[in-house]
Amino acid sequence: MDVIATAGHVDHGKSTLVRALTGMEPDRWEEERRRGLTIDLGFAWTTLPSGRRLAVVDVPGHERFVGNMLAGVGSVPAALVVVAADDGWSAQTAEHVAVLDALGVRHGLLAVTKSDLADPAPVLADALDRLAGTSLGRLPAVAVSARSGDGLPELSGVLEQVLAGLPAPDPAAPVRLWVDRAFTIRGAGTVVTGTLAAGTVTSGDRLDLGGRPVTVRGLQSLGAAVESATATARVALNLRGVAVEEISRGDALLTPDAFRRTADLDVSLVAAVEDRLPAELVVHIGSATVAARVRPLDGTALRLRLAAEL
Repeated sequence: MDVIATAGHVDHGKSTLVRALTGMEPDRWEEERRRGLTIDLGFAWTTLPSGRRLAVVDVPGHERFVGNMLAGVGSVPAALVVVAADDGWSAQTAEHVAVLDALGVRHGLLAVTKSDLADPAPVLADALDRLAGTSLGRLPAVAVSARSGDGLPELSGVLEQVLAGLPAPDPAAPVRLWVDRAFTIRGAGTVVTGTLAAGTVTSGDRLDLGGRPVTVRGLQSLGAAVESATATARVALNLRGVAVEEISRGDALLTPDAFRRTADLDVSLVAAVEDRLPAELVVHIGSATVAARVRPLDGTALRLRLAAEL
């Protein structure tokens, strides 16, 4: 399986494109469908013509929900950058691409949507020029209309090429899965979902959740029960040993003793800061959001003291 996340400005047609590509409704909430506005992460999947299975994490484009966007892209190796032909490069396009650049995402493609409403060529050329200066570099690009279907076969073909070029994860690596949802199912108990970013998870495995042991009772991937799953994959894990009230977005499921928890991060600034650094800021890691105090060190070096260990 492969996993890709959308990125782009609000109302540029990300969810509509995912719907056209997969035949599934990515918006999970009734309010989202009523307002035509993605608020939280959406999920869909499809089988491409080659037989390759693809899961899509659909992120919200509105500026108020950037935190949710960050939770969705933190573990995903490739991005589907969406820009509307009738609107062009916009504020949240730039913000989402800056996030991908900060994460070092190097694989993806550009989809210029709503090609039936305006000439996509100028927007496509402008977007490619802007993307060239980021970690994504020179991306393949497709003009598409989800409404008419024009460009959808070409989009599937380019997706195949992009996914074929992704580096193969090590199935023997320590497990790392950032939780993006937690809920209960009658008769099963606690279930969490997330993008398995590293390693292999098998039914019966013991994992570490915030310093406490939990056991994987069972797992599903793309709506079907499976015995095991290997990164990169969307998975749902049925856990024993923890109540749903004890889990939230931002928790991590890990191979026991493979990672060291810490509340201190040493970082380096990659760009000059025009104003004074804030005394506090919010750190986004994986699907986690944690407040942190800032302590300047030498030059561009900083130490961040997190409010909670990760």
